Amino acid sequence: METLNPYAPPGAKVEDVAAVQHEVQPVRVFSSKGRIGRVRYLAYLTAAYFLVTIGAFVLAFVATTARLQTAAGLAPVVVLLVYGVFTVLKTIQRSHDMDWSGWSALLALIPFVGLIWLVKAGTEGSNRFGAPPPPNTLGVKILAWCFPAIFLIGMLAAIAIPAYQHYTVRAKAAAQRSK
Repeated sequence: METLNPYAPPGAKVEDVAAVQHEVQPVRVFSSKGRIGRVRYLAYLTAAYFLVTIGAFVLAFVATTARLQTAAGLAPVVVLLVYGVFTVLKTIQRSHDMDWSGWSALLALIPFVGLIWLVKAGTEGSNRFGAPPPPNTLGVKILAWCFPAIFLIGMLAAIAIPAYQHYTVRAKAAAQRSK
C-alpha cells in the first residue's frame, strides 16, 4: 500500500498562473483605456510638449508666410487643444495604473496635487483596469529625464537672465558716470 507524504509539494503543473503574472498590456497612445506607468507618463508628456512646440511654430510660420493672419493665430490654439486632450487621456491612464477612477484625473488640476501622478507608484500586477503596463525602454527613460532637465534649465534661466539685465543696466550707468 502506497502512503502519501502530507508534506510533499503538489505535483500538478500550473502553467497558466505564470503566464498571467508576466502578462503586460499593449501601449495605447490615443486612448483613455488601460494603464501607463509614471516614467512612461512623464516621457509621453515631454514628447508631446516638444511636438506641440515645434508644431505650433511651424504652423504659425507657414500661415504667416502665406499671409493668412487668422490661420496664424488659430494654428497654435488648435495644436494646444490636441495637446490638452492627449494630456487628459494620459492622466486618466495614469490614474488607472494607481487603481483610481479616471475621474480622479480632475484632481490633477489642483496645484501641487498633480505631483501625485509623478510620485505615486502604480499597483503591482493586474488591477481592475487591466494588466500592468510594459516595462520602460531606454528611450522612454531618456525622454522622461528630459523633463527635469528642461525644468532645471528654465529655473536657472529665470534667475540668470533678469540678473544679467540688471547687471548690464548698472554697468552702463557706471560707465556714463565715469565719463
